[in-house]
Amino acid sequence: MSLQEIISKIQPLDEAAMEAARIRQDDLTKPRGSLGQLEDLSVQIAGITGEERPKIVHKVVTTMAGDHGVVAEGVSAYPSEVTPQMVMNFVFGGAAINVLAKHVGARVTVVDMGVASEIDHPDVLNKKVALGTDNIAKGPAMTRAQAIQALEAGAHVVKAELEKGLDILATGDMGIGNTTPSAAIAAVITGRSPADIVGRGTGVDDEGLQRKINAVKNALEVNQPDAKDGIDILAKVGGFEIGGLAGAVLAAVAHRKPVVIDGFISTAAAMIAVSLAPQARDYLISAHRSQELGHQIMLEWLGLEPLLDLQLRLGEGTGAVLAISLVEGACKILDEMATFSEAGVSDKE
Repeated sequence: MSLQEIISKIQPLDEAAMEAARIRQDDLTKPRGSLGQLEDLSVQIAGITGEERPKIVHKVVTTMAGDHGVVAEGVSAYPSEVTPQMVMNFVFGGAAINVLAKHVGARVTVVDMGVASEIDHPDVLNKKVALGTDNIAKGPAMTRAQAIQALEAGAHVVKAELEKGLDILATGDMGIGNTTPSAAIAAVITGRSPADIVGRGTGVDDEGLQRKINAVKNALEVNQPDAKDGIDILAKVGGFEIGGLAGAVLAAVAHRKPVVIDGFISTAAAMIAVSLAPQARDYLISAHRSQELGHQIMLEWLGLEPLLDLQLRLGEGTGAVLAISLVEGACKILDEMATFSEAGVSDKE
């Protein structure tokens, strides 16, 4: 299915299902509104799925990996060699995402979108567009055709996961240097200066932070990305894993599945998705507020309030899988909690 076909399938939230969910929420054995965001979440999931009492059973986190030519600008505390090493760590179950996904009962799908070395393992989905992006501080990250390829590859990953069973998708990333293109994407879309957006990523020092800010400034000056064209932004200053995640978001939304967005990189991908299909915004749930400087600005542009604020900055989908448990809990409250009439409890209202 082409990118445009996927986008054309995206529909508004189901208002009838949301109203039915609200009515039931207000009749549950508790003061109205006393479960706060959990009540809002359950109503949102009803609208997304079209089910008055939605259930979250099959939980999937897709962790997409790619490398970035901009690492040559000294923007990361780690070398690019770490990317394929961490991909193998995901496969062998030794990373934080593996532990937390197991904790919440989610399966992890690892995708090579553009790692700068060949990875040959049956548990790594090979959707490689190229061996890493080009240096965005010197020119475009990729061609427009490659940007579309990344978006469609990410969508195809979700399509395959849907066939195995998928009720909710969490997005995760791995890619040394990828906070720099993510910051560039955010700067373009929000119109804010790189200094407002760029953070320390893996923990660079003051000099490294200034190099990152300069790299983003150069990327915007050299490439002049069109703020109204999500594909152009992705092609000029993005990354292959960012494109893959944006495509994954669009595919999940097109199939009426909620998407839990992880941190800085996943949020940049969500911004690309929303720039291509504004209606996708209603299907998104922000997992947490990242420690990265510009993340709050990005969330404000998306109109999302994060569920958690745990000072996370790892990526991989770690915050997103933690938040899945809250979404699942919200749906269980709506479905399994007794109403006043069912419980034989007097409703003072």
